[in-house]
Amino acid sequence: MISATYALSGALMIGTGWLFAASALGAVAQTAAWLVIFFFASAAASSAYMTVSESFPLELRAIAIAIFYSFGTGAGGLIGPVLFGALIESGSRREILWGYVLGGGLMIGAALVEVCFGVNAERRPLEEVAAPLSSAAE
Repeated sequence: MISATYALSGALMIGTGWLFAASALGAVAQTAAWLVIFFFASAAASSAYMTVSESFPLELRAIAIAIFYSFGTGAGGLIGPVLFGALIESGSRREILWGYVLGGGLMIGAALVEVCFGVNAERRPLEEVAAPLSSAAE
């Protein structure tokens, strides 16, 4: 599910960027496309945060999800506005398309990372995915 939602979000992002660059989307259609992209991207991100936290022992899960979330939010929150501000300031739809391609490519890349390194945690108890530290022999 994680890889599929990330890949679908990335593909939709690139497709939306292409339609935007071709002046094929009005304001309502552009907003609807973003709504669909964010629907799938939100599911991808939420499931990724939970899976990351589940791959750590019980005592470390809260800090693992906090670090994972802060890194993602910090990187996107710092780079995104500056990059897209510069692209929008250019006034060129083709330049903005490259921003869409970058964002979509990163999401497709995230899907590939999940396929390669993802933890198979479906229908498994969390203690089986990552045993609590308290279960270690003293």
